Order: sequence, then C-alpha cells, then structure tokens
Amino acid sequence: MNTDVHGRGTAAGNAAGSGGGTTGNGTGGGTAPAAVRGRARRRVDWGRYHTWAVLAWLFAPIVFMIVFSFNDPAGRHNITWQGFTLKWYQNAFAHTELNEAMFNSVSIALLSMVVSGGLGTLLGLALGRFTFRGKQLTNLVMFAAISAPEVVIGAALLSTFLMMNVTTGYWTTVIAHVMFCVSFVAITVRARVITLDPRLEEAARDLGADSWTTFRLVTLPMLFPAIMAGGLLAFALSIDDYIITSFVSGDVTTFPLWIWGATRVGIPPQVNVMGTLLFAVGLLLAVVNVVMARRRSAAGD
Repeated sequence: MNTDVHGRGTAAGNAAGSGGGTTGNGTGGGTAPAAVRGRARRRVDWGRYHTWAVLAWLFAPIVFMIVFSFNDPAGRHNITWQGFTLKWYQNAFAHTELNEAMFNSVSIALLSMVVSGGLGTLLGLALGRFTFRGKQLTNLVMFAAISAPEVVIGAALLSTFLMMNVTTGYWTTVIAHVMFCVSFVAITVRARVITLDPRLEEAARDLGADSWTTFRLVTLPMLFPAIMAGGLLAFALSIDDYIITSFVSGDVTTFPLWIWGATRVGIPPQVNVMGTLLFAVGLLLAVVNVVMARRRSAAGD
C-alpha cells in the first residue's frame, strides 16, 4: 500500500516537474524570437556600416578633388590647403593646353559613344535574337576584347596602323576607342534583348504594324535604357582611357595624357575644376536616368 502511494506520488511529482519544464520551455520559446530579432538588427546595422565605409572609401578621392578645386595654392602643387577661393572656376578655361586636351577627350568620347552605340546595338540585337553561323565565335571575340589587357590592345592597334602606313593621331584614337567600346555596348544591349517578351512584338504585328514600325514603336523603346547605359559606359571608358590612347594618339593630347605629363611639374588647380565639372555632368545624367526610369515604371503600372 505504501509502495503504491509512493509510486503515485512519484509519478505526480514527475508530471509536475515535466509540466514545469514545459512551462519553462514555453517561456524560453517566447523570448527566443526577440533575441533573434536583436541579433538580426545588429547584423543589419553592421551591414549598413560596412556599406557606408565602402562608399566613403570609393568617393573619398572625388571629395578631395572637389574640395581642392576651391583651394588657393601658392604654386602648381595643389596638395596642401592654403585658403578658399573661387578664382579657378572663374578662370577654368584660361589654360590653353588644358582646354585643348579636354576638348580632344570630350569630342573623341562623344564620337566613340555614338559610333560604338550604333554598332554595339546592332551586334547585341544579332547575338540576342538570331542564330547564325559564327555566333559562338563572335561571342568569344567580343569577350576577348573586354578581357584582354589594354597594353596588348594598344600595341596590336599601333602595329596595325604602322603596317597600313596610317599616321596616328585624332582619328586613329577614335577608331581605337570604338573598337574596345563596342563590346561593352553589345553585351549591355544583348542582356536586354534576351529578356524582351516576344509576345509584345507579335501583338503589334497582329494589329497591322510592319517590321520597321514594330521595331521603332515597340522594340526600340524597350531597348532604349540599355542603349543609353551602353552609350554612357562607352563615353566613360573613352574619356578615361590612358593606355590605349598613349599608343595610337600620335601628337594629339587628351585629358588623361595631359594630366600624366603635368604630374612632373605640378598639376594646376584647373584640373580639379574640370574634374569636378565632369563629375557634376555625370551625376546629373545619372539622376535624369533614374527619374526617367521611375516615370516609365509608373506609366507602365
């Protein structure tokens, strides 16, 4: 009898203990999500800090360039802060050689953007939409032009021009820039062509539009953001190029070549001013592109 009572008591005690353990686990389970959320918030905060740190690292040289465009150095060495002034913006185009170099760079970049934009768009359309003999080889050559070192491309182009008895100068620089910019435009356009919905073009043809009207009113507007992105990329690559340009420019001086030559005697503050203006133009184009993309998205919705 006592043994039976003792056994029941033990069972009841174990049940109570189990219930307490369950209650404890339930309480712990209730507090676990809060702890998880706290750890998640800490991870997100660290990710935000890392993002801002990377952005600061990337844009620090640009910030210094903008700040020192307002500096008033005693000589040509614009590396220490001497005082605030606006005279370099007032005399931004007073340096004749620098103006000529900047004009050469901008005009070459614009020509490269237009020509490589047209050729790259046609190439991207062909690679993204059609199947033809030599398509894989064309893809290989296109990616090889991107991955090849610029020294190799510059030396190869110089050898080609010399063998053809072509005098290097302004137009050889344009040709060289178009050659290495076409691949970037083609890849950008091709990526957009692959994602196009063919049913939209089929619907336009069902409504009576011919091939040219369908391309002009349906396909081209959908490709326009990719064409603009490829063109702006070509412009940036062209105006920034130094290595290939140094091989094929001859007696023509571009902005990067002039800056490299000026480093031996000191870079004048006008370089910072022109760099700031170029950055402002690029930033303005980026803002306009974002605004237009949002408007197109809102119109589509």
